[in-house]
Amino acid sequence: MSVEALLEQLEWTVLRRLDGLLQGDHKTLFRGSGLELADLREYQAHDDVRHIDWNVTARMQTPYVREHQEDREISAWFLLDLSGSMDFGSTGQTKRELMLAFLAVMAKLLMQRGNRIGALMLTPNEASGFKHIPARMGRRHLLHVMQTIENMPVTQLPHQTDLKYWLASASGLLKRRSSVFVISDFMGPANWAPELGALGRRHDAVAVRLFDPAEMVLPNAGLMMLQDSETSEQLLLDTADPKFRARYADLIDQREQHLQTTFAQSGVDGLELSTNEDLAAALIQFSELRKRRVWRA
Repeated sequence: MSVEALLEQLEWTVLRRLDGLLQGDHKTLFRGSGLELADLREYQAHDDVRHIDWNVTARMQTPYVREHQEDREISAWFLLDLSGSMDFGSTGQTKRELMLAFLAVMAKLLMQRGNRIGALMLTPNEASGFKHIPARMGRRHLLHVMQTIENMPVTQLPHQTDLKYWLASASGLLKRRSSVFVISDFMGPANWAPELGALGRRHDAVAVRLFDPAEMVLPNAGLMMLQDSETSEQLLLDTADPKFRARYADLIDQREQHLQTTFAQSGVDGLELSTNEDLAAALIQFSELRKRRVWRA
């Protein structure tokens, strides 16, 4: 299916379901970088400490925060992990295909509100390690970004996903406060927390974690030869061994807890998307979670 046909399909199957349900969600899903001061009020739990007005706080002897008029015209950046593991899928849809669908839907929603979109792709096929597409508007631009993702070849060379370098590069590139969607399966070395935190402090960042159900539960299939899609390392595993299965389950649980803790400590919201999940339902649920967070604030 061509990217234009995919976009048209998503407009009918996903965007039409979201249209109306997400109306008025600009402040909960796509917060801008408004500069016009609208009000001052006392600090409440869950407020962003970056909005504290220290001069007023010193005079009143209690914390006060600034509220700004929302700037609806923002740039949205999609940080796209196109490393080898993203081409895995056990349900008829790979993680890369899910990424493409999420990008198309979210970009359309943002552009309908007058926002530009850009992309920074992590790919071992580029000498620099990533490919940069500047932020622009329009359907043609969105189709160009989608086409670039779809046509990016899967490297046959062993490689290691370097999220740390990728996120640091994004921080240096994105000068103005933006909406940033970091889309990855977040596999590989977990040494990227400080870089994600830097993005979370400066931008309205969302970590979109893609996964496949087969990655979460090891099938009981006896002896299996598994190959790492990035390093090409091969391992012969006895998936019927109860002790091995229990150890595998523990490692998955530890990784899940570490990811959620890292997202929270970095100041970013986490959105989990499975290759066998309904995309519209996941986005609606995520919208409700962000609404409740804003109301609590």
